[in-house]
Amino acid sequence: MEVLLFGIAKDIVGSTQMDLSEWKHPPSSVGELKDFLCSSFPEFGKLSSLAVAVNSEYAQDAVILEAGDEIAIIPPVSGG
Repeated sequence: MEVLLFGIAKDIVGSTQMDLSEWKHPPSSVGELKDFLCSSFPEFGKLSSLAVAVNSEYAQDAVILEAGDEIAIIPPVSGG
């Protein structure tokens, strides 16, 4: 399970990706992944929003994560 990080999410974690496949207890849902990110990196809790895409599709918190999924963390974007 590979997590790709973009924008400020990349800056918060300090890397462009995280590999969760080797974890003893990887998150089983998008909601659990968000909880993990907020507890491990408190700066995530300060973001106004945080979108998650699983296999190139936006996913709600209840979406179940499977081994081999590609997950993207997409922070809020500003611009004009």
